[in-house]
Amino acid sequence: MSITSQAIAPCSKCGQQNTVTVYRSINISENPELKDKVRDGSLFLWECPHCKQVNLARYETLYHDPSAKLMLWFIPEGEISETQMQAITMHTKAMGGYTLRRVNDMGSLMEKVLISDAGLDDVVLEMCKYVTKMEMIQKSVSAEQKEEFLASAFHFYRSEGEDDGRILTFMYALDGQMLGVNIGWNVYQDCAGILERNPQVRPEDGFSKVDATWLSSKLA
Repeated sequence: MSITSQAIAPCSKCGQQNTVTVYRSINISENPELKDKVRDGSLFLWECPHCKQVNLARYETLYHDPSAKLMLWFIPEGEISETQMQAITMHTKAMGGYTLRRVNDMGSLMEKVLISDAGLDDVVLEMCKYVTKMEMIQKSVSAEQKEEFLASAFHFYRSEGEDDGRILTFMYALDGQMLGVNIGWNVYQDCAGILERNPQVRPEDGFSKVDATWLSSKLA
């Protein structure tokens, strides 16, 4: 079940203390209406009743989608306790086939939900991002933009089409703009093949943090 609690938070504009609802855990099978609020980030927003300022609430929560066998632990600050991590990992092992991920920012939480809903593998997508970035540096990114481009994070945005005609879109920031780049399904399949031939690249059991930094450590 989804678990909520009350917390006191100051408004970022007027400073008034307010009582806000925070979700300690989110079970999508019992509260399906919460999925869209996680996908668009609105679950973490609250409006001050005094000045109407919209504020961002950053708090730890466990997102659980039983039908997709997915658990995402959103930890904005600090680390999850080892005992707690092991207990949940063992529990999900008994249920079989779960994907466990740890994220530290709201954008990554939203992205992981989008990836799961699209029926894609987030590890394969990280490889796709890396391959696409390297190709763009060689072909379309100027020398002046290179440093900023390398530092810019790619985020999965959407999947369109079907079968071999499927197109995947990544978004990234460059020169103060949000830009998109499309890749074909063949790129996804090629990256899946690379990982199949190199299974040691995949994360170990537990709440792994799968992102560009993680992949770079595996490729080093």
